[in-house]
Amino acid sequence: MQPRISIITICYNAASTIPRTLRSVSAQTYPNIQYLIIDGASKDNTLELVRELAPEAEVYSERDKGIYDAMNKGLDRATGDYVWYVNAGDALASPTTVEDLVRATCTGDSLPDVL
Repeated sequence: MQPRISIITICYNAASTIPRTLRSVSAQTYPNIQYLIIDGASKDNTLELVRELAPEAEVYSERDKGIYDAMNKGLDRATGDYVWYVNAGDALASPTTVEDLVRATCTGDSLPDVL
C-alpha cells in the first residue's frame, strides 16, 4: 500500500529561505506526494521562486490571520492519508526521506494512525 503524503509549506515573504525547502521536497523519490504551498500574500518574490523550483506544487496565496490560520487552510486542502508540515526554511534530510519513512512504517494491509 502506498499512502498519499500531503506536504504543506507555510510561507510569507520567504524568498530568502524557501528555495532550500522547495528543492528538498521536489527532490523526493516517493511517488505519491501532494505538495501544498500556503502563502500569506507575500510581497517579495516568494511565489516566483515557488513556481520556478516546485512547479508540481498546488499554490494558494491569500492573506491569513497568522501561521495557525495558514496551517488550517493547508489541512483543509490536504488529500493525503498523512500530513507533514515542512515550513519555509526547513528541509527534508535526503531525497529518500519520505520513501524511507513510508517503507519503515507502512507495512502490511493497514496504515498506522501516526507516522
